[in-house]
Amino acid sequence: MKRVLFTSFMVGVVALGAQARQSPPHIVLILCDDMGFSDLGCYGSEIRTPHIDSLAMNGIRFSQFKNTGRSCPSRAALLTGHYQHEVGMGWMTAVDEHRPGYRGQISREFPTIAEIMKSNGYRTYMSGKWHVTVDGAFDAPNGSYPIQRGFDRYYGGLHGGGSYYKPEPLYNDLTRITGLPENYYYTTAITDSAVSFVRQHPSGEPMFLYVAHYAPHLPLQAPTERVKECLDRYKVGYDVLRERRFKRQKELGLVPREMQLPVFHKEFGGKRPAWTELEEEQQRQWVQNMATYAAMIEIMDDGIGEVIAATKEKGLYENTVFLFLSDNGSTNEGGFIAQLLADLNNTPYRSYKQWCFQGGTSTPFIVMYGDPQKNVLKGKFNREFSHIIDVMPTCLDMASVEYPGQFNDKKLSTTEGRSLIPAVQNKTLEPRDLFFEHQTSCAIISDGWKLVRNSGKQSWELIDLMNDPFEENDQAALYPEKVKALESKWNRWAEEKHVFPFEYRPWGERINYFKSLHPDQSGKFTEATYKSVVELVAYLCLKYDLSEGDVIRHYDVTGKNCPKYFVENPKEWTKFKSDVKNKMGLS
Repeated sequence: MKRVLFTSFMVGVVALGAQARQSPPHIVLILCDDMGFSDLGCYGSEIRTPHIDSLAMNGIRFSQFKNTGRSCPSRAALLTGHYQHEVGMGWMTAVDEHRPGYRGQISREFPTIAEIMKSNGYRTYMSGKWHVTVDGAFDAPNGSYPIQRGFDRYYGGLHGGGSYYKPEPLYNDLTRITGLPENYYYTTAITDSAVSFVRQHPSGEPMFLYVAHYAPHLPLQAPTERVKECLDRYKVGYDVLRERRFKRQKELGLVPREMQLPVFHKEFGGKRPAWTELEEEQQRQWVQNMATYAAMIEIMDDGIGEVIAATKEKGLYENTVFLFLSDNGSTNEGGFIAQLLADLNNTPYRSYKQWCFQGGTSTPFIVMYGDPQKNVLKGKFNREFSHIIDVMPTCLDMASVEYPGQFNDKKLSTTEGRSLIPAVQNKTLEPRDLFFEHQTSCAIISDGWKLVRNSGKQSWELIDLMNDPFEENDQAALYPEKVKALESKWNRWAEEKHVFPFEYRPWGERINYFKSLHPDQSGKFTEATYKSVVELVAYLCLKYDLSEGDVIRHYDVTGKNCPKYFVENPKEWTKFKSDVKNKMGLS
């Protein structure tokens, strides 16, 4: 297919400081969307992913890497190194709830990885899905767009879902793209943009490239010819394919050979259907959908191969580190057939995207250096628990960059995430607890045990993850004191990270409720309100012999994102103070 690039290149100069490092590595961070744990060849799949597999076979794979269970929270955690609620992204971008943990976008109180890398001499680029700007601000930059959060260049969509042929809205830097060619395909455009950034990157400067693929997120859409190439593989049905994937996982050393493949009847209301029990039309639909899903991943893999090739052509490859992961597990969104897809994709794990069981929160994670001498665990697995909050500290460690002590004039604590470089170098990681929550589905992993529940209204399950990684046996009744201790730990974390109070309203009702409380989701004042505020502040300044310079934001004292619009749009804050000065007659 023809390819159309929507990227332009602007040359800028980034000065390295006095403490400039010698030959800092280039970093290519690749994130895909809604891909199951077993959907790569190197994790057991029949899906053809030779380029990602090459990264795995020449680098290191993680077998117990965890995410948040959902797209927006995972992206916030990846970009900041903090748990998602702490940075305002505890739910989705669908609405700003005006609660600390649920602002619908990343708080300005915390730097993104791009902001940190850029301040340390890196050129920063992003191509693909952003999904950490509140939906109400999609029409005009509100301070939270990629270019406004540390990226020098950006091409992609702010949204979380939509068509691969006509995604909306698309941005090139801060300019909205208004027309697309008839043969446009989003995955290909993301690849083309990323390749363009690599080719145009100035020699002699370090590069940080974040490639955030939309694939294989719904809707299932791929060119017909690519889908046809995959169809025959799936006609045997999901039962045979699950067995094949599981066997391959054992051969790879990903799963212990003595383990038996579980069948999760509970997720299907008590009885999971066998392939032979489906109606012929259901089988046909499953095959078509799974072939499309596979094609979407294979097109993405082709693109990753092009990005790798571009680093070689540019002479960057041997000094580049490649990282690959998914934001969450495969989804059951879309009904019965979709659930049967996810049942295969998440092999051998239980449950799906949005829940805190293994199927929702387990992802492949691959790290490979272009320099083969640095891949000390070539082709091997790391089996220690790690988390998506670790991605930022790992990248900073690779670049010999320290997490800043302050940001936007505010002191910062260190991230909860930690560098995984010791694991890459065959060293043991320090033990720690990991925490999870999304839409009241909750979990904690501690010392090999996992406390997990489907929702805040259901009972906890206690799982011995070391002996029961597929979460088949609830031991809560056997160890009530263990349940109590882990629940106490989880509650303390939840209180500290602004998880509470739980919100039980269904998706649409939740959005409509908070929009009714806060109609303007951009955070911008109405014209009448703005005028009144200017007049009031000018009056108070005159009355108490103050100047516009004495006017401060709530944010300047407490660090809270208040007033939201002025915190996220510093230029508008400057304009406001100028308008106050004019109103006082001091201009």
